[in-house]
Amino acid sequence: MLGPTTLFISAVIALAAVLFLDSGFDIMDAGIIAAVVFGVIIGIYVLWRVLLVWASASYKKLVKDNSISVDEFVLSEPSPQSALKVVVMHKFNCGSRVASMEGLDLKAEDSDKVPGLKVTERASSPNDKTTTSKSKAPLVVGTIRMGFGHHRIAYAATSWGLGDDPSKDERDTYFHDLLNIESEEATMIHDTDILYSKGSRLASELGGPVEAFWGSLTKSGDEDSLRVTYQMAEHLHPVIAGLDRNSPIVASHSLVASAAVSAGFKNVINLVIDNHAQWFVVVPGALNLVQGPSNYHNFLKMGVKPEHLQLAGHWIPRDLVEAIPDACKRRSHRAKTSNPRKPLRLLIPVGGAGAQRKFIVMLVEALIPLAKQNKVQLFLNAADHAHMKESFKAALNEGKIDYDIVSNMKGVRDFRSKLLSNWETSEPAKNVTLFGFDDYFTAVATTDILCNVADVLACKPSELAFYPIPKLMIRRVGDHEAYSALRASELGDGTLEARTVPIALKYVNLFMETELLVTMNDAIVKNNEIGIYDGCKNAIKIALERAKELEEADKKK
Repeated sequence: MLGPTTLFISAVIALAAVLFLDSGFDIMDAGIIAAVVFGVIIGIYVLWRVLLVWASASYKKLVKDNSISVDEFVLSEPSPQSALKVVVMHKFNCGSRVASMEGLDLKAEDSDKVPGLKVTERASSPNDKTTTSKSKAPLVVGTIRMGFGHHRIAYAATSWGLGDDPSKDERDTYFHDLLNIESEEATMIHDTDILYSKGSRLASELGGPVEAFWGSLTKSGDEDSLRVTYQMAEHLHPVIAGLDRNSPIVASHSLVASAAVSAGFKNVINLVIDNHAQWFVVVPGALNLVQGPSNYHNFLKMGVKPEHLQLAGHWIPRDLVEAIPDACKRRSHRAKTSNPRKPLRLLIPVGGAGAQRKFIVMLVEALIPLAKQNKVQLFLNAADHAHMKESFKAALNEGKIDYDIVSNMKGVRDFRSKLLSNWETSEPAKNVTLFGFDDYFTAVATTDILCNVADVLACKPSELAFYPIPKLMIRRVGDHEAYSALRASELGDGTLEARTVPIALKYVNLFMETELLVTMNDAIVKNNEIGIYDGCKNAIKIALERAKELEEADKKK
């Protein structure tokens, strides 16, 4: 039976012969040309087969010294074509650099943002590196400053690691951002992130086929994507190996968890993002915690072993979880108040990649008339994106509506405090408040801080889709995010994805004119009672329990 390659070659030869004959060539000329074409095709085919043989050999050489086998984890070895893809992508990510196994000297300084938290950075010399003064190895929450999502989840995890009085904790809690460790490895990660951010912004701005292509890329994380991710992690030993090997590692980015496993850490917890099962977001050698049951089922179906997987709940900071009863009570009270009805408070943040400019600006322009009528209040978080801040200002000025600007953390906290004091009557000075900052932390934290005084969070279905606040899910950037919107809708604490401004406005009207807002707050209270939002709390608990088990096992040796 003829294979597809043989059939293709035969078809090309036949087509060439017909074309040449119809063009007036005699039989001899056509035969010569056909032979040349045939020879070229055979040559290309042979080169392709040689390339595949080379790729398979190169892949085996690439992974032979790995700390763990990705192929065993995904229950298959790569095909020659997959091996070629992995080798090429690894070359693109890491170039010709040779992985270093030596850990850099690190030090941990008190955070100037979060009391009790320590932030790691590279030490200037071996004498400058610090060790913990606590009785046990630090609890390390690892992340990478790629967009806002991974950082937001990491800060949520640290909030559960820190006790009411961190000075009395038996462990320090470290915030370990790989990009904060000045090194070649950090530069390599940063360069990769720049490409991803550019892709997100272009897809959002251009839409159409470009958006569709980008969307397909973001949801096609097959076994090869995990192979590429893990192989890159093998080059990241220097930025993580300097930590205490007895430390529990809770990672909000799979690359961090992979690097920790590769460097020999035995207690690694990977906080799996999103609600769409893809190979590259789970990590061999780590305990992979997921936020929802459909993700859990799908990973099991893909072949992830049960001992490597556990359902934990949503990645939410401690203060938001503990404030759920009071926050929902305030929102429902506002929704039920009439004569006059309270304005609907819409919190609209911009993501870390700075994408969605076109859609969000159009949404704000459509909401300005409602703000003028005192039907809505807009809390616009431009984050640290100067272009978004200017775009918001241009839309507001064009709409001829007055607004306040908040540009620092003190202003954010004062804004929230005012709305929480005498909350039944307190309102913002103006119906539109624009938040914009120069520093990254305030840009990320502002959305979390304002959730307790907003009625609805209007955001793309990113990590915020899992937050315990009524949500208007607006147009996604990557197709993988669609499943997060579905999770929110099924839980009753968010809408389905509104991919156009008119649909988003319909939901806004439903929030104002029906019991939808009250229903969502009731759902949040019920979800909280069964632990839906306890993911970070459970992750820290699991990490510390595993640390205790490892300590007891070491004592018995």
